[in-house]
Amino acid sequence: MMRKVEALREQILYGPVVKTLILLAYPLIINQLVQVLYNLTDTFWLGRLGRTELSAPGTAWPLVWLFTSIGAGFATAGFAFVSQYIGAGEYDKANRSAGALYSVMLLFSIAVGIIGVVLAPQMLRLMNVSDTIYPYALSYTRVVFLGIPFSFTLSAFNFLLRAVGDTRTPVKINVGTVILNIVLDPLFIFGWGPFPRLGVIGAAIATMLSGTIGSVIGGYLLFTGRVGIHLTLETLKPDFHLYSRIFRVGLPASIGSSTTALGFVILTRVIFTVGKLYGEVHGIPDFEDVAFATYSITNRLTNFMFAFTDGISMAMGTMVGQAIGARLYNRAKEIAEKTMVINFMVLSFGTLLFIIFRVPIFRFFINDPAVIAESAKVVEYFSASLPFFGVFAAVDNVFQSAGQTKKSMILGMVRLWALRLPLSYWLGVLMRDTTGTWLGMGLSNVLGAVMAIAWFLGGSWRKAIIDG
Repeated sequence: MMRKVEALREQILYGPVVKTLILLAYPLIINQLVQVLYNLTDTFWLGRLGRTELSAPGTAWPLVWLFTSIGAGFATAGFAFVSQYIGAGEYDKANRSAGALYSVMLLFSIAVGIIGVVLAPQMLRLMNVSDTIYPYALSYTRVVFLGIPFSFTLSAFNFLLRAVGDTRTPVKINVGTVILNIVLDPLFIFGWGPFPRLGVIGAAIATMLSGTIGSVIGGYLLFTGRVGIHLTLETLKPDFHLYSRIFRVGLPASIGSSTTALGFVILTRVIFTVGKLYGEVHGIPDFEDVAFATYSITNRLTNFMFAFTDGISMAMGTMVGQAIGARLYNRAKEIAEKTMVINFMVLSFGTLLFIIFRVPIFRFFINDPAVIAESAKVVEYFSASLPFFGVFAAVDNVFQSAGQTKKSMILGMVRLWALRLPLSYWLGVLMRDTTGTWLGMGLSNVLGAVMAIAWFLGGSWRKAIIDG
């Protein structure tokens, strides 16, 4: 197994950049598409029940992200340490860092699951969720939080194998879990065969069960040493010096991720608020449900496009992390720049398809004339900004992979809190139209990308953290 890790390291550090990037990226792209398919499956089947049921996962997502993002920040730190130790050829330290990350994620996720179940009602009210959607969103959210420990440990498994350069094994597991989710969704939602009809709760149970099975398989592979990382009781023993280093690097990432997630909780409130305002002005009852259903579907579609660029960016992160660990800073810069260009081109093509096929795409999920009409605003005022987000995401991943998590934190907070939320709210209120909200979201992507490129070119991120 170590020969395989060494061979991957040699190709990552010295092989052709674009070829290596593609070899690492294509399994990650499949993996991201699989994750998106999880959400698309729920959206498709719940859309058969109605607009309010379809919106339940969309309201739950920012809350789940809010709580899990804290742990994700420390996973980012663990990834940076493991990838840089691999790049430096220090494999024992890589295993110890992996063990520390896995144990911390497991303990933290149990606490998150409990807190999420208890605070879900208060958080949904903070989001100003409409009374029609609220009961569905509450049920869905609580079931998903019960499965958080398993989704956390599965995420840790994905991070660790990506740090090594093994981007294929997680795909095999995740494809299996999403196929299981696709099978279970209609059974639990509609009560087919011997299964009870559970509606929205059934979708959440299907997601939780399939994720749990994936987590168990991932844990088995890590603890039996059948992948590039081998966890043992020794590597899981408390190492407070290592914990402190992970905490020091991971804290800014956690703050950045959690404040970004909180920002999307607030954005949900903005969409409901502006949608209600537009409905009152034009005499359209419950238009806030139309606005949010449109946002939910748009979010799923953009996540589908981002699956390609996220996979490429994550592959880039593995290459950048190991290159920095090996002190090959010019190579790290070349990898990052080529990734930005590829991301921009991929999302430009995806946006063009989105514009051309908007109506049949939205109708596939829900044949609601109001939602389809609202989606025209998405195309006109938001879609053109998507390629710029691809550039922003690449730079953000460079900072995280380099362990420069403070830069990533500031970058994310400025794009969301200083740009997206104020622009989306004030333009929406000023225009008394959801057009302003979509325009504000688009402007935040463009301005955020410009800021990210300027900071990247400054070069302050080119420094290894494993020396500290």
